[in-house]
Amino acid sequence: MSAVVESKRISVPEIMAHKAAHQPVVCLTCYHAHTARLLDEHVDLMLVGDSLGMVIHGMENSLGVTLEMMILHGQAVMRGAQKALVVIDMPFGSYEESPQVAFRNAARVMQETGCQAVKLEGGTRMAETIHYLTQRGVPVMAHIGLTPQRVQIFGGFKTQGRTAAEWPEIEADARAVTEAGAFSVVLEAMAEPLAAKITAEVAIPTVGIGASPACDGQILVMEDMLGLNPKPPKFVRQYASMGADIAAAVKAYAADVRARTFPGKENVYQMKKVG
Repeated sequence: MSAVVESKRISVPEIMAHKAAHQPVVCLTCYHAHTARLLDEHVDLMLVGDSLGMVIHGMENSLGVTLEMMILHGQAVMRGAQKALVVIDMPFGSYEESPQVAFRNAARVMQETGCQAVKLEGGTRMAETIHYLTQRGVPVMAHIGLTPQRVQIFGGFKTQGRTAAEWPEIEADARAVTEAGAFSVVLEAMAEPLAAKITAEVAIPTVGIGASPACDGQILVMEDMLGLNPKPPKFVRQYASMGADIAAAVKAYAADVRARTFPGKENVYQMKKVG
């Protein structure tokens, strides 16, 4: 009989339990195996976000990201992450058509990557799909407020809930995804009073990105907080300046090569003595 090895990976119920325990949920985006290994000890949840379209592939927005791209990067992250819950974004066009199409594509993502959950954008309009997925074994992280896949409709990346007139619709979105079975909900680019109100009203953890510390957890695009994005969003706190560090290192390397001092130390590969 083969031995059964228990997985120590954080589960969906454990993320949900953060709410009652008043324990903040620590989240970051991740797109590579090597950075997943670095993040794994410190975060509760890694999101393979469709922001990889801009961060990794240089796209203008996330609308050109494909299911195959998400699966490829999801596989890489799963190779590097051993502890954190891994969630993969459903890209634009992969889930909106119908709950059945959404399930087919979400099942493929989970089967081909081994991830624990998917994320999709939309509140009330996506509640039926969220319910359909969760009833069939696909855990869903919802995403309301500013939803980047609808940036063309919003007319840009604009803060949501700045006026009281906007609140009822967004609050209805939060209730709808909660009742549909989402295990958590991302609140993006949302005015703090509204984010705080939603966080107090819903039974699932809220994860903010540009939605104030009032949420149950926070997520940032990893490259933004590391200083790799020359134009990060205004709400981002940069914890490192790796963009400048990389540029300086490459400059030093190029200087060594041009001065023929590469690799900088005595070459360890010496010719063998004969006889």
